Amino acid sequence: MEPFAWLSCPDPRLASALRYLAQHPGKQLRSRLTLTCAEVVAGESVPAAVMAGEAIELLHTYSLVHDDLPAMDDDDLRRGQPTLHCAFDEATAILAGDGLQAAAFQRLIDIESVSAEQRLEMLRVVSTAVGFHGMVGGQALDLAAEHRAVPVAQLREIHHLKTGALISAAAEVGAICANASMEQRQAVVRFASAVGLAFQVTDDVLDVTSDSASLGKTAGKDERAEKSTYVSTLGLEGAKQEADQLLAEALNALTDFGERAEPLRLLARKMVHRET
Repeated sequence: MEPFAWLSCPDPRLASALRYLAQHPGKQLRSRLTLTCAEVVAGESVPAAVMAGEAIELLHTYSLVHDDLPAMDDDDLRRGQPTLHCAFDEATAILAGDGLQAAAFQRLIDIESVSAEQRLEMLRVVSTAVGFHGMVGGQALDLAAEHRAVPVAQLREIHHLKTGALISAAAEVGAICANASMEQRQAVVRFASAVGLAFQVTDDVLDVTSDSASLGKTAGKDERAEKSTYVSTLGLEGAKQEADQLLAEALNALTDFGERAEPLRLLARKMVHRET
């Protein structure tokens, strides 16, 4: 999948920034989730899910570009290369993020192989996931929680919004592309909601057990910023147990899909039991 391939910009510097992002598109786990959920529901590949997955990746990349800014998480390494505001400048990074967000919604609107009702529903799901009651709200709560201890219940709520909401949306739009029933959509969302939290728990574990070269981003940064994490709250072993429990919840949500959900189970395990 090449989420950046169709993008262009009349400004040479901004166009160069987009090419810079395209050189290292990341693991694209969210778009793989979109594709796999669509295939599990439909029992075959769903072409519309490719474009929907591209939209999800554009939104994810926008969130990373903005999260790395000095006013936010203030990081200088992402996907093994200098963050966009370091490679270019803050204004270019802000504009690139703004444009990626807009392009994502354009991509969803342009999916002609599904009905207008399906496109409208995808727009509703995705806009909620990245807005004030999703990713943006979660980021605000995360910033507000710096330099103080946060109980695990509050930590789960922060990451359900900041990280989990877009992961859940990625799965749900895949199901929508496959014309899933409401029961199937609900099962997919339960699955992805648990996977999203488990993914964040694993992120916290890797932040203290891995190094920057392996991660492609700055290791140990959360501890230096005095941020509450699953590791600081539950301990390293407790955090690992939390991830395993959430993974079990996710897999249990797929029971009604039977054996055809095996690719989704495999992807979930890769998302949680990863080393980078």
